[in-house]
Amino acid sequence: MPWKECSVMDERLQFVARRLAGEPMAELCREFGIS
Repeated sequence: MPWKECSVMDERLQFVARRLAGEPMAELCREFGIS
């Protein structure tokens, strides 16, 4: 399976969009590797 390619900006936008959609901050931070 090939590596998923994405830019830092894509990751940030996805994080913010999912947070605004109501996903828990702790869960998103774990998934995105934010401490």
